[in-house]
Amino acid sequence: MSRMDALKKTFFEESAEQLESLETSLTDLREGGSSDDTINAVFRAVHSVKGGAGIFGFERLVGFAHVFESVLDQVRHGSLLATPDVIDVLFVASDVLADLVESTRSEVELPADYDDDCRRALQQLMGKSTGDAASGENVESAAPADFDGFDFTPVSVDISDTPDDNLAEQTYTIAFRPKPAMLTGAKDPLALLRELRGFGTLDITADAGALPHLSEFAPDQAYLAWHGTLRTSSTRQDIERIFESIRGDCEFEITELGLPPPLAELDTASASNVATLDRPALVDAAPVAVNTVTAQDAGADETADPAKETRAGGMSKPSTTSIRVDLDRIDRVVNMVGELVIAQAMLSQIIQTLPEETNNQLWKTLDEVTHHTRELKNSVMAMRAQPVKSVFQRMTRLVREVSAKTGKKVHLEMVGENTEVDKTIIEQLSDPLVHIIRNSIDHGIESPAERLTRGKSETGTVRLSADQRGGRIVIEVRDDGAGINSERVLKKAREKGLIDPNATLSEDEINNLIFLPGFSTAEALSDISGRGVGMDVVRRNIQDLGGRITLKSTAGQGMTIQFALPLTLAVMDGMIIRVGNETFVMPISAIVECLRPSRSDVCNLVGTRGTLQLRGDIVPLVYLGDLLQVQATVKVASDGVVIIIEASDGTRLGLVIDELCGHQQVVIKSIEENYHSVLGIAAATILGNGRVAFILDIEKLPELAREEANRSDADRHTGAQSVAA
Repeated sequence: MSRMDALKKTFFEESAEQLESLETSLTDLREGGSSDDTINAVFRAVHSVKGGAGIFGFERLVGFAHVFESVLDQVRHGSLLATPDVIDVLFVASDVLADLVESTRSEVELPADYDDDCRRALQQLMGKSTGDAASGENVESAAPADFDGFDFTPVSVDISDTPDDNLAEQTYTIAFRPKPAMLTGAKDPLALLRELRGFGTLDITADAGALPHLSEFAPDQAYLAWHGTLRTSSTRQDIERIFESIRGDCEFEITELGLPPPLAELDTASASNVATLDRPALVDAAPVAVNTVTAQDAGADETADPAKETRAGGMSKPSTTSIRVDLDRIDRVVNMVGELVIAQAMLSQIIQTLPEETNNQLWKTLDEVTHHTRELKNSVMAMRAQPVKSVFQRMTRLVREVSAKTGKKVHLEMVGENTEVDKTIIEQLSDPLVHIIRNSIDHGIESPAERLTRGKSETGTVRLSADQRGGRIVIEVRDDGAGINSERVLKKAREKGLIDPNATLSEDEINNLIFLPGFSTAEALSDISGRGVGMDVVRRNIQDLGGRITLKSTAGQGMTIQFALPLTLAVMDGMIIRVGNETFVMPISAIVECLRPSRSDVCNLVGTRGTLQLRGDIVPLVYLGDLLQVQATVKVASDGVVIIIEASDGTRLGLVIDELCGHQQVVIKSIEENYHSVLGIAAATILGNGRVAFILDIEKLPELAREEANRSDADRHTGAQSVAA
């Protein structure tokens, strides 16, 4: 990858982060959080995308971002109020900006008029004619213009008109030195100077002392520094905000002075201080200096950190707190950790064969290795972990669009957005959440008029939450709508032939019919629902991730759909079990309990291999050897071990096995990549003895058990017919 390609990749990654921030801030604006910080965050996000796009010459993206930025600048300065109608236009502009970024990244050109309608809407907000927007040309705006024709000669340059009102002005000295690598992060230092110009009268001096010889000049390195004075009626906090997005990429110092001297004196002082930032004359030139703010403490802790390197001029070098790493590099580390787990298991197997007097010390050492391996695994997994916030934020747009199409008022409440989960899982969460939330609004939330007649608020609520419980991440979608109409669901299922017309089902069983393929209660086909390919896809996707999904509904009060997912898809805790001569791995998260039943606990019922009385509950027993067609040693449940498992639909089974062999961390290896899917088998792993063991698919075992029961019934029926004959 060339240097330019690497820079572009960084730009697009940072643009994605800025677009997420833009969506979040606009949502806060819609919900009434129209604070200066929120509005500034919206402006900074668009401005950052525009600045980076300008560096690479993405003219179409720059042109649209400039119009968008112009409107935001009017909102920021109070000349345009952030009314609901204005915010709606800003949301559309945010979507168009995201599409333009993606089009630029993928090099797939959008239609020439793709953004024209949005440009016109933005133009109208600014009171402009629609002709300019349609032409695609950059329009004039209150937003800072390009910093054209900047003179790098170290002289004082006045780049702003003097404000009319000097009575409320304050004077600040500003020292700004970009770090050499600032440009590699698609950050434009001149964009910051353009923003400073918008605050008032800026006398700025460029320091070119660090410019190297032309033969050593690197176009992607920043060599210039600036210092000067700013006369403005804005507060120091307002000035500090524009440095927030580049705090780690520069050194800066803002010094608040006393009453501003006459303009002529300022010009003289600036001209006399043409030097590097290391000269303290920048501060000494002021008659009174108060409240100095540096990059170290601006907007941060008041406690100084002596470990930070302090440079001349009072500016401190911020420490780097994060780095950007390609995911494939982390994946390689994860794979190596997996191999280390396998090697550790093999070493444990070898130690067991050694004499007792030899292996005692080895066991102690191995325990330490096991502990450190687990810590290493957890640390590596934490590197892959990402907050679910990135997925949750996309749902705000979905709720907005679906509620508008259905004519319903819906509020999305999000809880636990910072809960972290493996990136591989996060990437597959979006589609299930889209289906569930769309169904909650379309089928669950009532119309405003209907909600009022039922004594509810006319605005429905969809609550999206995430929480980590043990070794699993639990995602929950809850609405306060009408719940599931069980009679209607049962009627539709019978009409579509999805169940036996004479079947008697419990309410929970009826509710779970919505997960059947082809099931839908929608009367008419629409772009929201009616195709019957929604909830069955949800269930399949969650099960493919090794998760469990449950549904609870209360008529008139709402519905809750919850799915529990593993924190990672790379390494898991498993219980090693044996059936005959074969060894399998049972996911620990699926095990309710293990026991050796007595003969009195097992009841032999007609048509079954037996049931287990467990604290008042009846749990059907299933012999794992029969399900997987493996010759087992144990023929009677009381002679073996019973593992109680629970599937996502709440089904409990008692799996009869020969022996428990112990708990072990195992590395998950896909069998589909090398073979094909096998019913009842989720994946494979390598044990300490070097043998391959299959990891059981808990969600498919109940299905295998039903097939086994049907085969047994058919065999008994055939046998009875033979006897009768």
